[in-house]
Amino acid sequence: MNIGETLARYRRERGYTQRQVAEYLSANGCEATQKAVSKWERGFTMPNAEQFLLLCRFYGVRDVLAAFCGMPDSLSGLNALGKKRVEEYIRLLEQDAEFRAEKAERPPRLVRTIPLYSIPASAGTGQFLDSSDYELIEVDESVPLSATFAVRLSGDSMLPRFADGQIVYVKPQQTLERKEIGIFILNGSAYCKQLGGEEEIRLVSLNPQYEDIIVREYDEFRVLGKVVS
Repeated sequence: MNIGETLARYRRERGYTQRQVAEYLSANGCEATQKAVSKWERGFTMPNAEQFLLLCRFYGVRDVLAAFCGMPDSLSGLNALGKKRVEEYIRLLEQDAEFRAEKAERPPRLVRTIPLYSIPASAGTGQFLDSSDYELIEVDESVPLSATFAVRLSGDSMLPRFADGQIVYVKPQQTLERKEIGIFILNGSAYCKQLGGEEEIRLVSLNPQYEDIIVREYDEFRVLGKVVS
């Protein structure tokens, strides 16, 4: 039996049509038509290597040499139902930690501690950020090294990017570019907002239900840092 006939046999055993096979290949990045599948099975043409491997995966062929070159394998004495039961048992064993192959050890995570302020910066009405009231939390390499403190937000004015109760990580700096998000102190209250405005400074909420906060020339205003996550 040649390769084309073997492909046709596996397709029929799995209950697929040539059209379904072509659709599977196309959906996985290997464009193919029903006509092309038919030509492969009749031996007029051959699938390329990538198409062939996808066909084997689609048909559940684990041992390519045994399937297409006639080399015996450990399942050669089983019928289609028996082979299916073996595959099911293998999947069950793979899900059990006792039988799973050992995976390469991952390098240890880089963990550090930074302060998380317990009085939230407001994402709504504004609350004072007490620089002496915080707890130390552990963060890993997913948090940028430039972030040296964290703030838990309160309110929904920064939706959809930041939710109520979410922790954001902050890089200390005294200035921000327009459209950057930062932590600000305005007249003693702390805000997480986007810096906006042209001729005047505005603290902009991402949630369109909130109006901009305009910073007047007589207000006490400063930037605590840039939100980097």
